[in-house]
Amino acid sequence: MGDGGGRWVEVPPERLVRWVRSFAGRHGPAVAEAGPAMVVLRAQDGAVAECHPPFPPLRLPEDPGLAGPGPAAATNPDLAEPARLAELMAAHAAAARTVGVLLVRLGGHAAGVFTGDPPALAASKTGSRLVHGRAAAGGWSQHRFARRRENQAAAALRAAADTALAVLGPYAGRLDAVVLGGDRRAMAGVRADPRLAPLLAGAEDRFLTVPDPRLAVLTDTPRLFRAIRIRLTGPAN
Repeated sequence: MGDGGGRWVEVPPERLVRWVRSFAGRHGPAVAEAGPAMVVLRAQDGAVAECHPPFPPLRLPEDPGLAGPGPAAATNPDLAEPARLAELMAAHAAAARTVGVLLVRLGGHAAGVFTGDPPALAASKTGSRLVHGRAAAGGWSQHRFARRRENQAAAALRAAADTALAVLGPYAGRLDAVVLGGDRRAMAGVRADPRLAPLLAGAEDRFLTVPDPRLAVLTDTPRLFRAIRIRLTGPAN
């Protein structure tokens, strides 16, 4: 979920205010540093919670301090209050959006468009293609098997790209965000399709690690793409 050590947790927007209050209760009063991509909570005992809301930048109240690299709280004391910032992050994460989702693993894929709050699946399509596993045998039979597997994998990725184009294409220009997930290597193969460049160019950095992309997995993605990801470091994180 991230690098740099510590422990990562995912908190849904409707639970964030309670989570922040619990953090302060466990570690002592906290102060906050707010920025467009991350809110950092520093508790009295040295514990730190780096909160990464989805769909950056986080929309903060008008504040001239946001023009520079320093904490917004320097000019807006309201932005140093953890509970207030939790409310802002929760509202931002739960805002009504039109979100395209593309999930790809080798041999399976799913694409969907979610609208509103709570997110409702407005369009979707899933598919699968047979891709054999790697062979351990040697000789010419292994080479033939490898070629067949490469052809199967290429066909599976083309099918995933076709599905993405069919589902997301009609929403071009209307998507507030595009979220990708599945297997990164397979997704890289799909993104190489030039037909998808206009749709996926602005995809979110957050990548969803999911199992085989079936309809049930696709339907569950709002829980993942709306969560606030939090990295905990310091005492008893």
